Amino acid sequence: MTIGFERRDVRATIWILTALSLLIVYLPPLYLVGISFNPSLQPGMPSLGDISLKWYGALVNERGLLAALKESLLIATVTMVVSTLLAIFAALAYLELGRLKNGWFLFVVFPMFVPGIIQGLALSVILNRWQVVPFWGTVVMGHILWSLPFAFTVILTSMATVKRSYVLAAADLGANWWQRTTQIVLPLITPGLVGGAIFSFLLSLNEFARSSYLVGRQNTLPLLMFGKMNSGATPTIYALSGVILLVSILAVAAVMYLIARRRRALAERSVEKA
Repeated sequence: MTIGFERRDVRATIWILTALSLLIVYLPPLYLVGISFNPSLQPGMPSLGDISLKWYGALVNERGLLAALKESLLIATVTMVVSTLLAIFAALAYLELGRLKNGWFLFVVFPMFVPGIIQGLALSVILNRWQVVPFWGTVVMGHILWSLPFAFTVILTSMATVKRSYVLAAADLGANWWQRTTQIVLPLITPGLVGGAIFSFLLSLNEFARSSYLVGRQNTLPLLMFGKMNSGATPTIYALSGVILLVSILAVAAVMYLIARRRRALAERSVEKA
């Protein structure tokens, strides 16, 4: 009986701490979304009768915000494509390196532990030395250093679903390395590829420290929003934050759906073979 009560206490404590942690994490952005529906200029939660989409409609006339959003979307898209491709090759190399696996893993993920201000400053100094004029491409360079380790980790984790027996069987049947990779490995790790791509996109879209050193004439969205907050935020900032939060949630939900669908398909195949 004592052991049973102790287990209940432990479970209750875990659930309470988890709930408090989630509340701390989710309450600020949810509050930001809430005040975006306030029709007045002063930030505050609107009453049910005062909920308005006024500031969402006003986003259309915010040329500065839209230009910064366009710049950030361009940078995030290029970063996503390049980081995902590099992460795929890095993960495939990890599988082939044998004893050098651990060293390669540390080499790829090391930029994750370097502060963003150091990475941004160092890259800015090098590009300035080479007389490269800052533009969106220089920002992409800094963002790739940040997003690549995360995409690599996600894709490498998904490769745990690829059994070596599958690859060896394909090799015995005469498939070369390219065929084994494109027809066996990549289809099996599709959820990981999608997850790594979306992770890279969101990391780039929200990046501030590295962008501040590498940006050109057109600010990215985080830089512009930071400047507007210091000069007195307008409600359109809250509305745009709500849109970005919604898109981020939908992107993560899409990844979770793909992962669940892949697991279900693999489980059904295992049942059929049994």
